[in-house]
Amino acid sequence: MVKRVSASNLYGALRLFVYGALFALAACSGAENATGQADVPTRSADVTSPEAESAGLDQKPEKLVLAFGDSLYAGYGLKQNESLPYDLEKGLRRAGINARVIGAGVSGDTTATGRERFSFALDGAKRKPDLVMIGLGGNDMLRGIQPEETRANMAAMLKELNERGIPAILTGMAAAPNLGSQYVEAFDTLYPDLAKEYNARLYPFFYQGIIDRESGVMQSGLMLPDLVHPNAKGIDVIVKNITPIVASELNNGL
Repeated sequence: MVKRVSASNLYGALRLFVYGALFALAACSGAENATGQADVPTRSADVTSPEAESAGLDQKPEKLVLAFGDSLYAGYGLKQNESLPYDLEKGLRRAGINARVIGAGVSGDTTATGRERFSFALDGAKRKPDLVMIGLGGNDMLRGIQPEETRANMAAMLKELNERGIPAILTGMAAAPNLGSQYVEAFDTLYPDLAKEYNARLYPFFYQGIIDRESGVMQSGLMLPDLVHPNAKGIDVIVKNITPIVASELNNGL
């Protein structure tokens, strides 16, 4: 079953939510900072299933993935074992990769605030990551930040990864149609442009499998009531779609 939501209404709802809940998200982020958990890469709970152990995964070299982003990576509104980093780690292990996925998502982050903590997140990992996933830009769009600024911030992070010799995956977003065709074109093209310029792998649309990018049709039962964040079932869909891409990048590094 699908729930049809026009693109303008959907993104209008996203804008209303973000603007209305901005201080609430900031408060959530502040609470995490108080415990020292938000700005430091945090480990998803250990995932070692009997199936993984019997397959001998733990005898293989461990691949380290840093999932760096905003609330979509942080698992906003979800239990820890329902978040993208946790679920992705399980997906990679099911794919035969001994992976550890570090969650470094902070609710409310823009590309500017992400850029400020990026080096710290990389340095805070137990070792050099084998892959970094960057999921930022949605909050920039929702706040009407100019795409040129978003592009510059993302470029700085990708440049740093290139200098450190760390492969990257960009998970893209799409601009709200009501921001105007000029804004939409500038925003939507920055992800493929940056991926090409900095030799990063592109996952074009984070909500793939949940929201049809062209029509705005939303699959029923995969989003939290705020219509911004995927629920646990939605995360399962995203992880199912993105795991082969992440696995491919990790296998390329063998």
